[in-house]
Parts: sequence; C-alpha cells; structure tokens
Amino acid sequence: MTDRPRTNTGPPAKKAAEALSLKTLPIQGADALESDLWPLVDSFLERLRSSRGASEHTLRAYGSDLSDLVSFLASRGVTSPAMVTPRSLRGWLGSLDDRSLARATIQRRLSAARTFLKGLVERGLLEANPAVGLRQRRSARHLPGVLSPKEVESLLLAPDPTTALGRRDRAILEVMYSGGTRAAETVGLDRAHVDLGRGIARVVGKGRKERLIAVGSFAREALTLYLSDPERPKPAQAAGDALFLNRRGGRLTTRSLENVVAKHVLAAGITRKATPHTLRHSFATHLLDSGADLRSVQELLGHENLVTTQIYTHVSVARLAEIYEKAHPRA
Repeated sequence: MTDRPRTNTGPPAKKAAEALSLKTLPIQGADALESDLWPLVDSFLERLRSSRGASEHTLRAYGSDLSDLVSFLASRGVTSPAMVTPRSLRGWLGSLDDRSLARATIQRRLSAARTFLKGLVERGLLEANPAVGLRQRRSARHLPGVLSPKEVESLLLAPDPTTALGRRDRAILEVMYSGGTRAAETVGLDRAHVDLGRGIARVVGKGRKERLIAVGSFAREALTLYLSDPERPKPAQAAGDALFLNRRGGRLTTRSLENVVAKHVLAAGITRKATPHTLRHSFATHLLDSGADLRSVQELLGHENLVTTQIYTHVSVARLAEIYEKAHPRA
C-alpha cells in the first residue's frame, strides 16, 4: 500500500487537494496512480465551491469520501467512469463494512458517491448512474445532546467578567444560545451584521444563505460590554470587520470556538460532553419545551426541510418521558 502522491495527479488535482487540505488516503495497485477519476473529483469539488457555495468543511468531507471511493476502485483496476458498475460499488460498500466504519459514515460516503456519479451522467461521461438503487442499512438515529436550562445558565455564567477574554467569551456564549447559531455562523459574524438596537443579527449559514437571528437582552448586554471594552484587541487587517477576535486581533476560528466552549463547560462543572452545536440543540429544544411551534423553530435554525427540525420534537418527548418516569407515582 502507498499514499496517493500529489505530484502524479496533475496540476488541477494537486491545486484542489492543497486548497482543501485533504488527507492523503492509502491506495493499492499501480493503476491507482494513473486513474482518470482523480481530476473528475477535483472538478466536482470546484463546482461545489463555486456554484453551490459549499463550505470548506463540506468540501473536505466530500473530498475525503470520494478519495476513498476512487482509491478502492483504482485498486480493483477501475480507473475511468465507464468502468464503474453497480458491482464495483457494492464491493466498495462491502469494504467500508469490513473496516467497521460507523453506519453514519458509510451512509455519508454512499451519498457523496451518488452525487458525484450523477454529475458525471449530467456531463455525458456516464450513460446511467451506477449508484442508483444501491442501499446500505439505515443507521440508528441518535438524539442530539442537550443541556438543561440550569446547565446552560451555569455555562453562560462561567466566563470571568473581570477579564477581557472572559467578557468576550460571555458575549460569544450568549449570542450562540440566544440565536441558535452554528459554529461557522458565529465566528463569521461581522460587527456590521449586528443591530443591537433592534436585537437582531444577520448570519451567513450553509450554502451562503442568510437569515436573521434574535439577539436577546442578555446577549445585547454582553455584546455591548464586549464591544466597548478598552482591552478588546484592535482588529488585524486580515480580520476585516470580524465581531469576535482572538488575542492577536484575528478572526476567531471554529476550532478556537470549540476550545472556548470546552473550557467553560469544564469551569461550569458540566460533566457531559458539550460542543458549540450542543448550545444550538439546547436552543431549539428549550424553545419547543416552552411551547414554540415547529415551523418557527425551523426558521430560527435556518433549516430548509422541516424533517431536519423534527428531531427536536423527539428530544422534547424524550425529556417529557424522563420527567414522567421520575415524578409520577405510578409510572
């Protein structure tokens, strides 16, 4: 087994791989080095980026999944679109099972393959999509992690308000819980996006789609204190109009945001795992628990499909069942 060499994939493949920071994946067989599918993957990723506004996270996921597919096919001598068959794809799916990958990971890789091959059909490089009808066992649906209102309150109060970083972190956490923002949406906020007077902010979500989020009274207070802080770093030129800055004045990254949340989860004495997305889950669940309708929560979360939002109804039902079990004398 060898690693996929960057120099043998041609300039477009090398450029896309470097731009996306894709991990090299192990491949087998000499034919893999000359597969005609590599540049097609690169052009597919570029179309996702330019036409659909796919995020870097989405591009990396597609790139990793399709690199795995092309590596496997090449190791079996399948090196061109015309050679891809349902049988070769079933072999790939079997290899994913043999590696004991999570069911959700296998489903995601199969979805990536379907989308990629559909694009080849549209470009006239395949007569029919060989992935049509290919099925994998449905993965078990896991309910998202949710903090209780008391845990959220402890988390929001964890940052030290006597320090500049504490004031920044309080503002970050308040905004995330107030608006149900994703990590990328939070760090992507600019000062110009926030209207403290009206209590709203404009975020750019998946696919570069914009939506308005609520900035509640606690979040407004925390943001006002943070923005007027004389110890707030001066924004670096590369940061532009970034709202949340690191110590050097750069725009905060999603990785840094994860560290901020993890730090204060620990300080708050919360024993369960909690991430930036946990705050988003908690935001939605607490709204539904308090009587908000599903359509409104869908709009607030920025979900295109109501089915995506419906998982939170299961969370709320699960919480009600738990309360019933603990409180009812004849449960």
